[in-house]
Amino acid sequence: MSRMSTVAVVCALVLAGAGALAQESTPVSPRIANYQIDVRLDPEQHHLEGRQVLEWRNTQAAPTDELWFHLYWNAWRNNHSTWMRGDRIRGRSSLGDDVSPEDWSYLDVTSATVRDESTGEIDVTGGMRFESPDDGNVHDRTVLVVKLPRAIAPGESVQLGMTWTARIPRTFARTGRRGDYYFIAHWFPKLGVYEPEGWNCHQFHSATEFFSDYGRYDVRITVPARFVVGATGRKVERTENVDGTATHRHVQDDVHAFTWTASPGYAVREARFEHPGLPAVDLRLLIQPEHLGQAERHLDATRAALEHYGEWYGAYPYGHVTVVDPAYGSGAGGMEYPTLFTCGTRLFNPFGGDSPESVTVHEAGHQFWYGLVGNNEFEHAWLDEGLNTFSTNRTLETVYPERVLVRRYLQPPGGGSGFIPLRYPGLHVSRWGRRLTGYRRAERSDIPSEPTFGFYPSTASRISYSKTALWLETLERHLGWAVLQRGMATFFERHRFGHPTPDDFFAAIEESAGQDLDWFFEQVHYDSAVFDYAVRSVSSRKVETVGYTEQGGELVLHEDDDGSSGGEDDPTAIYRTEVVVQRRGDGVFPVEVLLVFEDGHAIRESWDGKASWRMFAVERQSKLEHAVVDPERTLMLDTRPTNNSRSLESRGALPARKWGSKWMIWLQDLLATYSFYL
Repeated sequence: MSRMSTVAVVCALVLAGAGALAQESTPVSPRIANYQIDVRLDPEQHHLEGRQVLEWRNTQAAPTDELWFHLYWNAWRNNHSTWMRGDRIRGRSSLGDDVSPEDWSYLDVTSATVRDESTGEIDVTGGMRFESPDDGNVHDRTVLVVKLPRAIAPGESVQLGMTWTARIPRTFARTGRRGDYYFIAHWFPKLGVYEPEGWNCHQFHSATEFFSDYGRYDVRITVPARFVVGATGRKVERTENVDGTATHRHVQDDVHAFTWTASPGYAVREARFEHPGLPAVDLRLLIQPEHLGQAERHLDATRAALEHYGEWYGAYPYGHVTVVDPAYGSGAGGMEYPTLFTCGTRLFNPFGGDSPESVTVHEAGHQFWYGLVGNNEFEHAWLDEGLNTFSTNRTLETVYPERVLVRRYLQPPGGGSGFIPLRYPGLHVSRWGRRLTGYRRAERSDIPSEPTFGFYPSTASRISYSKTALWLETLERHLGWAVLQRGMATFFERHRFGHPTPDDFFAAIEESAGQDLDWFFEQVHYDSAVFDYAVRSVSSRKVETVGYTEQGGELVLHEDDDGSSGGEDDPTAIYRTEVVVQRRGDGVFPVEVLLVFEDGHAIRESWDGKASWRMFAVERQSKLEHAVVDPERTLMLDTRPTNNSRSLESRGALPARKWGSKWMIWLQDLLATYSFYL
């Protein structure tokens, strides 16, 4: 297509789009960036050909004569992109020997045209340039800047038409193709966010996700007629074309992204979520045929998220959601998009091990913290990922309270989990234990208040997901669920369809708690403080006097008790118990210290946790049995919980016997399993 004909097509699309974009429902979001897109899939060449019109409104106080766009797929254009450089640090296999020349990707904008009421249509293709605002990488092509003919004043709008082509990648990061399965996310030129400081449009980094404005999407997707299509929004029409293709039109208001999938292999199941006090939601499940036996498990887990997130924070407003079970080996599982998300399961997957329930609840939950509260995930990913990980765990604990151990055997060549699962119903696994293990491996890697795109790539998720979930669970146990839930609901309601910051979240929690929590947030957000409280030593000795005392004006020497006054079993003996507790990390948190005696009596002491150590001393007619610091596990951020207790009898940690016995059970099961295959 020539340059002139391309410009003409875009101009026509702009004119058509002006009317189409005007037919909107009552806005519930600012609708700053509105898109009309027409895209065609070429399954033979693995190409997309697209054209779009963007209508953008300047809501800031300063004018701008530029529009900054994300071209995410250029992250896989070659091995010099910022994304690929970060991926190498993560130690993943994106550049492994199996990468073929046709696996690489690109997103190439071929024309850009502005429609201005005063000047008409203007071709601005020649004014485009690439920028690398984060690291200056001149090879990176994930940020495109379009120079406008004139500045757009505050309150004004501009319409920009674009044509573009894209090569669909072999899946590098949850989007791409495998055979005739396509999952297409972050696939078109996507406008950044204009802020008081200017354009917020970061390069694509391997350890971060996305940030964009809310708007209206009207998208036409043309694919082979035999393909089943799932997409953001509701399907408003399907048109059969004479060339054996079909065009699916999907429309959705008040979202900040649009994603779609196409494959002839999907089985389709439809259901409905209904719960008193919450709006009904139509559920559409696109599932691989071999997983049909797990369809209800996917739907039930989706309902669990819609119910509990809805009751705790606020209702899901869109009335429909698409649940996608991605193709085997496609690398598209476990990701969230507006009104659509992907799960992930296996052919053999016994109930009780949290799969696929966990990933389904988590990704459905993102419809709230990612979909409805649009924070900047390039800079503060924890505001979505951390809040959602905490909420996921809480939902799972409510709906599926007992998670049992499931181990998978017969690992395939090249790595990955085994094909054959074995379920151990007598062994329950702590969901919070997994989070603590993850956080402990990255406890000082980064400070959460720093921009997430600058985190060390291989440990970034441990800070955003696990650390945040643990300190939220700590707040719940410290403040009570009613207080934390009220604060999170306030944050959700106050900042729906907005771009909240960490300070907005902290303010909502402090408002609900009615107290200053800066002492806590300073440690978990603005610092990399590590929490570790321990029982250092315990002792219980019979109270007896040895040495000199004054009696009748004279000094009298008392020698060691020879047992004549009653031995260790003397019921009248008084014992002095001394328990030394220690703060081994730099984090400070108020904790309780529990002293349990042999006669069953228990004493609880409060400690502000500020000093490096403290001794608690008690005299009673019973010896100590054991002592525990933080007995209720309020401080879920304690990185070494096994040193929190100590018994008098063993002079060691109480968990040693428990864990020793569990390891013996696991060893016996493992030996029995292996003997089965011999």
